[in-house]
Amino acid sequence: MLLKYFYDKTLAHASYMVGCQRAKVAVVIDPGRDIQPYLDAAKQEGLKLTDVAETHIHADYVSGARELAERIGAKLHLSDEGPADWKYQFASEYSHQLLHHGDHFMVGNIRFDVIHTPGHTPESVSFVLTDQGGGANKPMGIFTGDFVFVNSVGRPDLLEKAAGIMDTARAGAKDLFISLEKFKELPDYLQVWPAHGAGSACGKGLGAIPSSTVGYEKLFNPGLQYTDEAEFVDYILADQPETPTYFAVMKRVNKEGPRVLGEGAMVPQVEASTITDATTKGTVVDLAPSSVFAQGHVPGTINIPSNMLGAWAGWLVDYDRPTYLIGEKDQIDQAAMILSKIGVEDIREYVLREDVKSAGLLTETYESMEASELADALSNGSVELIDVRTDAEWNAGHIADATHHFLGSLPKSSQEISSDQKVVVQCRSGARSAIGVSVLQAAGLKNVINLKGGYTAWTSAGLPTVQTDTVNVS
Repeated sequence: MLLKYFYDKTLAHASYMVGCQRAKVAVVIDPGRDIQPYLDAAKQEGLKLTDVAETHIHADYVSGARELAERIGAKLHLSDEGPADWKYQFASEYSHQLLHHGDHFMVGNIRFDVIHTPGHTPESVSFVLTDQGGGANKPMGIFTGDFVFVNSVGRPDLLEKAAGIMDTARAGAKDLFISLEKFKELPDYLQVWPAHGAGSACGKGLGAIPSSTVGYEKLFNPGLQYTDEAEFVDYILADQPETPTYFAVMKRVNKEGPRVLGEGAMVPQVEASTITDATTKGTVVDLAPSSVFAQGHVPGTINIPSNMLGAWAGWLVDYDRPTYLIGEKDQIDQAAMILSKIGVEDIREYVLREDVKSAGLLTETYESMEASELADALSNGSVELIDVRTDAEWNAGHIADATHHFLGSLPKSSQEISSDQKVVVQCRSGARSAIGVSVLQAAGLKNVINLKGGYTAWTSAGLPTVQTDTVNVS
């Protein structure tokens, strides 16, 4: 048997290829939208990729299941558990098996037994793997999807917070408690292969280690330490990370079936002169580093540096309008793929940044401010300070005169920010706040400044902070 691990760090997404080397066939578990790594790995190992299995309808990325079924004829193994509203609508177009608790499927000599594990989502299932050609004929591990992670468990509030299905979070938490009690009954030696790692918004406190065991998680996973249902429900619903706005789109896209990408170039190049009109038609994303963007950019564009695109585009891009890109030629295909992974389908055109510069269109700039300068400005009331960090960061400590506007919500809350005076934007280090400056400028604010070094620079200078509900001057 072959087990190969794939990890997309931009989405903190883990997927797996399991191959039966005797039968020379393989299955991919929870594939991402870019299927080329799976095709390349199968070819390298001398295997035919024949099957695809998913643990649930994912909310945080576009699945590659349909892409694999369409392009190479892979058979789909998909959950048929849960309510009618959350059934796979595209399965009938391809060879498929709809799965229920107690079912199994074979890939060569490898058996996958299906366990219904609702909580994170109602249709969630896990797959227990047994290599029947390996001699021991005992289960080896379990693919848990977003049910059990290393050091965490799946959050049950996404249907309510992301998809807007009210009164499902507490019910999901109760289902998750029951599912976890069943998980505790599994053999301690079973390996645990989750679908996400540290940085995912599908749970809180996910570990960075790629795999674990049932026994280890039973001992140390915070979500598995509860024996009282009510106490668990309170724990799991508290302090969950902010829910990206695009999660609702992902649930629908993966349920209905994403567009098949196929092969070839993804985005056409156009002349620089078109970019000004583009800012009125949709979202124009400049991929430049924030330091470069600050020195000159097209008015109306937002700046998401290419290395931060996967983390923030889903929050800041308008899914109901087309998206345009400004960047270097070698950035565009990768950026388009990252965007397609989170369901930004209408990527209309791109222009080269050097062409935009040559055309004299980089007419807007912004400045940065030192922490000491901000302290002086706040003391005389000449600036408004906007903190774009997460709720958890804000609650742990913030500048007393700041107003909290989480970066992901800034496109909507920007209208609440006064344009009558200078606005300083602040995060932990200055990276997210630079994005925030671009969002506010695109929304029409003219005198916007980034705090250099962010909250870290402020505290390093010994300047005072407070905690939520606590006067904690440091």
